Amino acid sequence: MVAAALAVGGCSQPPVLSVDKGYVRLAAIPSRPAAAYFTIHGGPADTTLLSVSSDVSVKSELHESMTSGNMATMKPIGDLAIPAASTTVFKPGGKHVMLFDMNPGIKPGRAVTLTFTFSNNQRVLYDAPTIAAGAPAPTE
Repeated sequence: MVAAALAVGGCSQPPVLSVDKGYVRLAAIPSRPAAAYFTIHGGPADTTLLSVSSDVSVKSELHESMTSGNMATMKPIGDLAIPAASTTVFKPGGKHVMLFDMNPGIKPGRAVTLTFTFSNNQRVLYDAPTIAAGAPAPTE
């Protein structure tokens, strides 16, 4: 009986493509882009992140920041492979999403919906809280 319970307890569900730990850092100057950060958990099969968009910004781009010596640079990145059962973190100083021409009515504390579009025809919606430019990142 105990062996059966252990066998059932040892079964795990297949991984689910999901997003968590996200937030949007609003720009200090309203005409500048905001930045979105989050964690993507890969599902049961490899896929590719094609885009992240929001209905409160006109345009969005996947970007990556890098530092070489004392020089910090940022460049757009294309589609991003999300391997099965993986964890991909978008964080300050690394990968992030630039949200251009944000609705000026968006203030810190309001949630904005981010739409993640993947090559497997799956879309994931995530409500990300917004924070001010100098505010610390939220903790979960």
